[in-house]
Amino acid sequence: MMRSSLSAGRQASELLKHKIIIRMKKTHFIAIGGAVMHQLALALQRQGQQVTGSDDEINDPARANLAAAGILPETNGWFPEKITADLDAIVLGMHAKADNPELLAAQRLGIPIYSFPEYVYEVSKDKKRVVVAGSHGKTSITSMIMHVLRHENVAFDYLVGAKLEGFAQSVQLSDAPLIILEGDEYPASVIEKKPKIFFYHPHISVLSGIAWDHINVFPTYDNYCSQFVQYLQGMEAGAELYYNAEDAEVKRIVAEAAGKLKAEPYTTHRFHYEDATAVLNTDEGSVAVNIFGRHNLLNLSAALKVCLSLGISKAAFYKAIAGFTGAARRLEKIAEKQNLLVFRDFAHAPSKLKATLDAVKEAMPLRRVIACFELHTFSSLNEQFLKEYAHSMDAADVAIVFFSHHALQLKGLPALEQAKVHHYFDREDLEVIDSREALEQRVKKLLAEQNEPTCLLLMSSGTFDGIQWAF
Repeated sequence: MMRSSLSAGRQASELLKHKIIIRMKKTHFIAIGGAVMHQLALALQRQGQQVTGSDDEINDPARANLAAAGILPETNGWFPEKITADLDAIVLGMHAKADNPELLAAQRLGIPIYSFPEYVYEVSKDKKRVVVAGSHGKTSITSMIMHVLRHENVAFDYLVGAKLEGFAQSVQLSDAPLIILEGDEYPASVIEKKPKIFFYHPHISVLSGIAWDHINVFPTYDNYCSQFVQYLQGMEAGAELYYNAEDAEVKRIVAEAAGKLKAEPYTTHRFHYEDATAVLNTDEGSVAVNIFGRHNLLNLSAALKVCLSLGISKAAFYKAIAGFTGAARRLEKIAEKQNLLVFRDFAHAPSKLKATLDAVKEAMPLRRVIACFELHTFSSLNEQFLKEYAHSMDAADVAIVFFSHHALQLKGLPALEQAKVHHYFDREDLEVIDSREALEQRVKKLLAEQNEPTCLLLMSSGTFDGIQWAF
């Protein structure tokens, strides 16, 4: 009897919270400048809410986007006087610390505080939820699903981590009955440290791959993997799961934790290359696509599984996917002239780096590949993690690794020696550069000397210390 009473109490509390969030008219964002945070703020403003926010640093594109919408904070910093009793809710970004003065003020006033995944779930409780999870491929798979649904005129909401052609923003909330969510395993906020994916409770999910990341949060590989075990175990019985059957760790985790789910594997779509263009081998005939690389054609298979589950036919999927040009910074072509092709890619983890290089060499075997990779994330700049990069750049003809001492300082990490970076990548002719000016000069020199078809790959989750590349 007591257990039933407690359960009923929780349900009543959740219902009340859901009613509160539906009627919200005034919301304040702490750390509004985040890539997804500012997009959620813009989505709420489009719904007619009054939105305010603060942050100690806001860079483009968030700065420009917030300014265009009229909600860019006048001054960087934290201002507890902004936290007033008439606020309906606070959305708290992971960037904010536990002693943030605005957060403390909100706690004192008893204003409801949500991390962005908590907020998104509250407004999508009545929708069918699709979540794409895993260490890599999330943005690409989510983007492919979105592209196909839009092509087929399906009404849906979404949250994706990159700019996608044909979509004005990366977060949309409406009265659509379906939402597509890119699921991140990073903690939700400083007061809710569970991974973001734990909050979405999907009806359909993808598990794309497992490769250790975020060592500042998950100090061991086993600890990192356990997050995905818990995610699968937390899904509702009978929910659909599509998983990468080419990843041994994914298969192990699915075998351990997905017993109550409708789990179905996927593998790389059959394809061949014709003059560097990937062509799908399908029952509908050959279908040329604008993406390439085995990792992307593996992602395509995941998107196909989800779209079929959502009622899209195979023929419709292939017709739509032929026009998909990829998400921003995912093997995105940014220049082409004479014998030179230039791509930029978000690759930062060892598995992503290797997959990107392997894809380019397979698709363009006659081109000289110059790979320029920036160590930018907390994990990649940490000597404890650097050994994971061994042989990840072997496919490149010229391999350059760049890091910024300023980035190390911002992340509170100790100094890093070029010789140690060289050692951990385990490639004798690797070039390690720690100066923006030296990197620019080296790339210019390499391109000036080129006398054969060349592909330059710029790979980073950062900006190479603010370099404005011109080709």
